Amino acid sequence: MTGTYEVVVVGGGTAGLSAALVLGRARRRTLVVDAGEPRNAPAAHLQGYLTRDGMPPAEFLAAGRREVEGYGVEIVRDRVADVVRDGAGEFDVTVGAGRTVHARRLIVTTGLVDEMPSVPGVAERFGRDVLHCPYCHGWEVRDQAFGVLASTPMGVHQALMVSQWSKDVTLFLHTVGEDELSDEDLRRLAAAGVAVVPGEVAELVVAADRLTGVRLTDGSTHDRSVLFVAPRPVPQTGLLDRLGAEMHETPFGAYPVVDPTGLTSVPGVWAAGNAAGFAEQVVNAASGGYRAAATLNGELLFTDIDAAVARGQA
Repeated sequence: MTGTYEVVVVGGGTAGLSAALVLGRARRRTLVVDAGEPRNAPAAHLQGYLTRDGMPPAEFLAAGRREVEGYGVEIVRDRVADVVRDGAGEFDVTVGAGRTVHARRLIVTTGLVDEMPSVPGVAERFGRDVLHCPYCHGWEVRDQAFGVLASTPMGVHQALMVSQWSKDVTLFLHTVGEDELSDEDLRRLAAAGVAVVPGEVAELVVAADRLTGVRLTDGSTHDRSVLFVAPRPVPQTGLLDRLGAEMHETPFGAYPVVDPTGLTSVPGVWAAGNAAGFAEQVVNAASGGYRAAATLNGELLFTDIDAAVARGQA
């Protein structure tokens, strides 16, 4: 790293690397600071990304790093500890244990962390036979015996969604009371053929490193080979908070208020990927990073041209 960059991208996942690719090709001096903790690391493959369907996430990111470095972008494996906006509206970025670099603009792509339900076995098997997104994994486990672990009444929605990939679906209410389900919920579950099991889940049953069932606290066991869960998303937006970005609360955490390009309420700071919203899949994150970088590049270009015009007039 050297001292001054036109853009620092905080986060080296899909959104960050996509932004860096655009900026590198635009000949912007760019630094990517990557903590190396992508959200989809537990998954064996990524799906739904045209031409990259089924590619392991680690291979996908490694290919992305090679591409952006080919355009002169610098990538450092570290964390951004702090960001301070200076009097000129630019940024001093503290990397790691105290190294500070300067950036004219920032793109924050720090993503989110999935907190698993506190049921023994769930976190250990997440991304294998404990899953959360049918669009990401439904095809690979189609027609198997599905379980859905409800953490809130929204578990009904998840159970109905996954019933498109299997007709053998059981909704385990877990910490949700039967009285929390509406009559409409019950009618929909019955129409979709989803079985409903009340009672708290104690643990997962595993044999030969495969999920075989779900055990309740009453000792009963239900044979299942796949379990869908709803992790609690925790947005990693601490840097945006410190910069004073306006945030808005959602059922999935607080995210920055952004315009269609990803620009936050802080001038010169864009957000993309899961740092900007809960529902961004890999393909959406790539698009968001591209859009933010292209907009940022144009903003810098015309800022500099207008400054040159002003100097000439002076």
